[in-house]
Order: sequence, then structure tokens, then C-alpha cells
Amino acid sequence: MKKNLFLLGLLVCSMATMAQTEKADKPESWYFKLAGSYFNQTASTEFPVVGGQLPNRDVYAGTLTANKLISRESVTGSFGQGFRSGITAGYRFSTRLGVEMSANYYVSNEKTMAQTTNRLASYNPQTTVATYVSFTAEGEIKAFDLAPAIVMFLGEAHGFEPYTKVGVIVPIHGTLDIKTNRDYVSFAGANKVAETQAYSKDVVKPNATIGFMAALGTSYKLGKHISAFAELEYRNFTVHGKTKETTEYTENGVDKLNTTTSFRAASTAATHTNYVDKLDVNSNNALTNPNGVDTTKPMDELSSYVGISGLGLTLGLKYSL
Repeated sequence: MKKNLFLLGLLVCSMATMAQTEKADKPESWYFKLAGSYFNQTASTEFPVVGGQLPNRDVYAGTLTANKLISRESVTGSFGQGFRSGITAGYRFSTRLGVEMSANYYVSNEKTMAQTTNRLASYNPQTTVATYVSFTAEGEIKAFDLAPAIVMFLGEAHGFEPYTKVGVIVPIHGTLDIKTNRDYVSFAGANKVAETQAYSKDVVKPNATIGFMAALGTSYKLGKHISAFAELEYRNFTVHGKTKETTEYTENGVDKLNTTTSFRAASTAATHTNYVDKLDVNSNNALTNPNGVDTTKPMDELSSYVGISGLGLTLGLKYSL
């Protein structure tokens, strides 16, 4: 009992001391921050299916019926590695407590999502022409988000003022751009008769989501109103696709998407995708619909998830009013 009373008295004394400190040291009310960040991914997961291709790194060898898979490696990673720039407005209610609202623009590093080498794509027995394909699909996320947070200031000493903060991440706009380079090489026997280099760009738009962030930082006064600051930040969230659209498609550098003779231009299903949680007989997908695909409507595909979790270092300047 005496121990509990002692702890209670110590707590009251601490609160009284903090209150006196806050009255003696009036903090600034508003402040603004300009910063740049670099993040490393903290979690690596298997990437989703890309254009019907499993997230593997496959290598094939041999010709025609002897064309066999000789190695397969799962492609894993996340889009949590990349650069971010942002501006922040903050308000201190007291010496110890404040709130911030950040507006950030993030660009991830490009990540290989699927890759295949020398796979037999087609064979015409009449012409004896066999076509082999090699391709690489690279993904990159670009996103704009808002991040409200609560800040706890830990006290100033020798110009340094450490603090912690926790908050949420609310993506406002963003896309996953998937750029795929395919090389189709055709042989008649041992003779190379044709080669087509195809390029496509697919843009995936996400469903609404929310993430979590926490940071530990410190500022250092450079002048009456100017401070430099550094933060170590952890963020954790995933996004899943809502729609996908092919915005570019070329063959040997020639546009094949916006021409009247192009299959892709004539087929909505070939260039547009709606992501769904379940495929059934009513879905516009040949895997489950007995009537096949209605090419005048977007294709239905299972929704995919990608991670953007990371640990980052932020450096910047702070201006206090």
C-alpha cells in the first residue's frame, strides 16, 4: 500500500513539474517541414500474376518437343524500396504534444515481377516455323498520400529535441506501372526467319486502403526559426488492384495499340481488366465462364495484392513560427 502511495505521489509530482515546465517554456504553435526520404523494403512476398504469367523466373532450353523448363525461381519482393519527398504542417498544443499532417509523393524502385527465357510459344507444322519468347516484366509504384500523426516531444537539450510520432497513411492517388519487354524469335529449322520485339505498359489502379506509420526523430536548432531534423520511419501497408489498362503496346517500335487493324485496339478484354475477389460462371473469364470471353467488356481477374512496407531515413528542414 505504501509503495502504491509513493508511486502515486511521484506521478503527481512529475505531472506538476511538467506543467510548470510547459508554462515556463512556451513552445511554438505552428511549424512547417520540407524533407526527402529513402526507404528500404522490410518484407518480401511473392508478386502477383502478371498478364497471366506466374511470378517466376523461368529458363527453358531445347527446341520443339525438347523445349523443357530447366530452372524455376520464385520472384519475391515488395515496392517498399524507393524515394519520397514531402511537406508537413505541424501544430504544438503544448511543450510535449503536437499533431502533424504530411503530404508525400513516393516513387518505388523498379522490381522484376516475372521473367521467362527461351520458352516455345508456338509451332506451325506446315511451315515448320517455331517461335520462342523471352520476356521481363518490371513494376514501379508512384503514389501521393496524406499522413496525419500525433507527435510526442521528449524535451530539448543542447539544441537537440528528440520526438516520436505515430499515425496513418491514406493514399490519395497512385498507380502500379508494369512495363513488359517481350522478344519473339522464329526459326525454320536452325535458320532465324523473324524477330519481333514487343513492349507493353499496363497501369494498375488500386482500391482504397489505409496504412500505419511510426517514427523516431530529432531536430537541431540552426537559428531562431530554422532547424534541421532527421527521422527513422517504419510504415506498413498493402494495396490491391481495382482495374488495369494497357496504355502502350508496340511491336518493333511501331504502335499496335491505337491502330484500327490491331487486335488489342478492337478487343476491350485484351486491354482492360476488372479485379474481383472471386471468379465464377458469370465472370468474363474463359477459365470459369462456359461461354468464353466477351471481348467487348473488360476481362475479370482475381484481385492481387502488393506490399509497400519499408524502413526509411528522412532528412529535412523545419521552420517554426
